[in-house]
Parts: sequence; structure tokens; C-alpha cells
Amino acid sequence: EVQLVESGGGLVQAGGSLNLSCTASGLRFDDSAIGWFRQAPGKEREGVSCLSASDGSRYYADFAKGRFTISSDYTKNAGYLLMNSLQPEDTAVYYCAAEPCWAVERNMAYYGSHYWGKGTLVTVSS
Repeated sequence: EVQLVESGGGLVQAGGSLNLSCTASGLRFDDSAIGWFRQAPGKEREGVSCLSASDGSRYYADFAKGRFTISSDYTKNAGYLLMNSLQPEDTAVYYCAAEPCWAVERNMAYYGSHYWGKGTLVTVSS
């Protein structure tokens, strides 16, 4: 059974930082990809970032470029999303997903919910 668990969300003031973590069981991140999505209240889900294990390539949505950094620790089977310069519009539930990076870029749930975590809430106050 595949399980992904996010942590690290919380309340932060505008301009602050958070480092989200995602740990996996039932799959190996060094044999797949680590993707991050988010969904803000009342808004559509959007792909945030992705790290491909096959070639180390990274994808960032335009709003994430220059502020967010995706990384991994394959020894811990974990992925991370460091978010700096957070703004109120970054408030959302952030999901970790073992989706291929082309799916994250297209905001697609290719493998589906079994390869997604339940999310962690990030709230940025102004």
C-alpha cells in the first residue's frame, strides 16, 4: 500500500518561510518523482513543483520560481518544498504526490489519489 504523508504546514506571516516535508512508504522516490500541488479555498488545484528522480530535473510553476525550492533525501525516502517569501495568496492545502513531472506541469492527477498525501495546510497572514 502506498502512503504519502506531508508535514510542515502552519501559520506564517507574509514574508516568512516554511519547509514542507513528504515521506513515503510503499514506493521509492528514487524510482519515481516527487510532485507538489496546492489548492486554495474556492480555487482550482494547481501544480507547484516537481523533482524527477530519473534525471534530476525540476519543474516550478511561475508563481514558485525564485521563491520555492524542491529537494529530496532518498536515504529517508523523503521530499521537501522550501517556501520563502510567502504571501497571503500562497495560502492553500499543499499536497505531495508521486506523479510524473509532466503531469504536475499539466496539473493532472495521472496516477490518482492512491499516490497522493492528504495534504498540509499553509496559512499566510498579511
